[in-house]
Amino acid sequence: MSFLSSIDVQLFHWINQGLTNSFFDWLMPILSGHSLFNAVVAILVLALLIKGGSRGRIFVVTILFSLLVADSVLCHSIKDLVGRPRPFLTLPDARLLVGRGGSFSMPSSHAANWFAALMVTFVFYRKATWVVAPLALGVSFSRVYNGVHYPGDVLAGAVLGAGAGAAVLWMMQMTWNGVGRRLWPLWWEKRPVLSQGRGQGFAGRDDARPKETGIGDRTALLEGHWLNLGYVFILVVLAARWVYLAGGSIDLSEDEAYQWLWSKHPALSYYSKPPLIACAQLFGTSLFGDTVFGVRFLSPLITAGLSFILLRFMAQLAGARLGLCLVLAATATPLFAVGGILMTIDPLSVLFWTAAMISGWRAVREDSTRWWLWTGLWMGLGFLSKYTALFQWLCWAVYFALSPAGRRQLKRPGLYLALGINALLATPVLLWNAQHEWITVFHVASDGGLQKEFQPTLRFIREFIPIEIFLLNPVFSLATVWAGVAFWWQKPRDERLVYLFCMGAPELICYTLLSIHSRVLPNWIVPAVVPLFACAAIYWDKKWRDGFRMARTGLLVGLFIGAFAVFLMHYPGIVTKVAHVEIPSRYNPLRRVQGWQETAHTVGEARNRLLKEGKPVFIIGNHYGITSQVTFYLPEAKACVKRTPLVYYQTTARPENQFFFWPGYKDRKGQNAIYASITEEPSPAPEGLLKEFRSVTDLGIHEVLFKGNVWRRLQLFECRDLQ
Repeated sequence: MSFLSSIDVQLFHWINQGLTNSFFDWLMPILSGHSLFNAVVAILVLALLIKGGSRGRIFVVTILFSLLVADSVLCHSIKDLVGRPRPFLTLPDARLLVGRGGSFSMPSSHAANWFAALMVTFVFYRKATWVVAPLALGVSFSRVYNGVHYPGDVLAGAVLGAGAGAAVLWMMQMTWNGVGRRLWPLWWEKRPVLSQGRGQGFAGRDDARPKETGIGDRTALLEGHWLNLGYVFILVVLAARWVYLAGGSIDLSEDEAYQWLWSKHPALSYYSKPPLIACAQLFGTSLFGDTVFGVRFLSPLITAGLSFILLRFMAQLAGARLGLCLVLAATATPLFAVGGILMTIDPLSVLFWTAAMISGWRAVREDSTRWWLWTGLWMGLGFLSKYTALFQWLCWAVYFALSPAGRRQLKRPGLYLALGINALLATPVLLWNAQHEWITVFHVASDGGLQKEFQPTLRFIREFIPIEIFLLNPVFSLATVWAGVAFWWQKPRDERLVYLFCMGAPELICYTLLSIHSRVLPNWIVPAVVPLFACAAIYWDKKWRDGFRMARTGLLVGLFIGAFAVFLMHYPGIVTKVAHVEIPSRYNPLRRVQGWQETAHTVGEARNRLLKEGKPVFIIGNHYGITSQVTFYLPEAKACVKRTPLVYYQTTARPENQFFFWPGYKDRKGQNAIYASITEEPSPAPEGLLKEFRSVTDLGIHEVLFKGNVWRRLQLFECRDLQ
């Protein structure tokens, strides 16, 4: 091994120092990683997705899987196992022309990625190998010339990458031969070998079928094909989200930690929200413990269930292929992607709103009392998830006003039975509020600014509309608004579009009007988005069938933009890795769900220092968010959450959150405390705190670091002798 290592070092010196020239000094850093590469790759991927047919799309998917295996699985694992230092760390005369890598040296990830791509390109597009092969060799050579890898690292990376590409190709083909032949027989017969042919869409042409198959059989088979593809996609996304959560790359959000505390104090309702979110978190943590995965376990599952019922509904309403397109669009919408990860009230709210919409459609179309009973149940559960579920009754009122078919239901008992079931399920919330002076009513009214005098302003609507356009995907936002207006001029008017429009537009319009008066949070409208997206899907599908081919291009562009945005939301660090640009913490999309363990550790250290004075020390937070996060992430606080709490919200004269209704720290007389608040600028201690303790000492601002960056700032106070 020492002999091979000496050869490796000699080759490194020969390339890194013996071949130096001004041209290589300019070219090699570019080959090692330039933002222009990434732009070109993005354009090529987009072109393949839009114009490459099924072959191009399969090629892109194969490349992505190959890179995942080569880089994230093989190279990272072997780097940590071998632990070989980079040459610039051990060779004092090494020339370093690019940034220092933070990982070990053996093997080279750059070489692995390029040779994995080369292997896949060779199989799919052999002529393109004449372009990719020189690039792969050039990039691999540049890693040695730039001083960040030994030649042996590059050789090992190339072998691993080519092997990973070959293995992925083999596994995908074997999977296609086994699963594809059973689930998608028509498509398999059209393309038995994934890398061959010039397909005209993933399924080939819709009329591609065995000659012996009859027309009716063909239609049923194709519908089954699209449904099966949808089921597989939903399961893959579900598994990917669970894997992402299990990876531990993000912490809980403030609301999640807050509602986790609710689950430890079961009640009929809570200060600001109905009780179902606490029940959901209690279920998840009962299965997987008080962990981030336990808290969020149900969120991907709920989103998968929503996708499933939406796929089935659209398959019955307009065809399974359109149903799959709608599920893909929802997955590539940032607002829905957030709901697929975070366990807040929104996943439950959207699920039950959509379920009520689907059962309500069947109740109207079939004139069925049974389906009205289901509708009442789903709407009742929606109310127990989020109070904005009441907007769905406004949606029904608008539909009855606009649709003669809907108005006939006013003479049927089913509608009123649904209303009764909804009212019955609202009983726990009403009872709790009756016992607590209807505090939730005042809180919700305050959140919506309904207690303030009406003074129109453009301040909030200028915030509301742009952020909604981004979170709902700019392409899909424009398509939805266009469809929601344009379909009214169609003759005859499609009853499906009228119904779907009425199930979403009233809530969206109400919140848009409210934003003229007060701030509206982006997630408030999310239940309305599903029916409006479905309405747009049916409208544009008809336009496409009538010859408007740009509808298909718009869908692909929207999926690409949305998938890219969703990926960046989950992995913003890729920007730094690829573009070599550091995202400021204030603009990092994961800022609200990262750095909380470090925050709790900072508070815990201050408490430990005060404990040395010999008295018990508890913790006080100035906001429900930090109070909940410190409780979750400080081990000693989490251990006693069901007994005597260690962390409290500051004492207030009136209810500001759920902590007001739980035992406070008044029984801890004579004890000391750490008061923590998240702030950018120093501020004096609250007056109430000064009255409660004999002395309060300002410890100043503490910077909470996450991966070397300042993530948030804490102001801490030492409070001695509770009076």
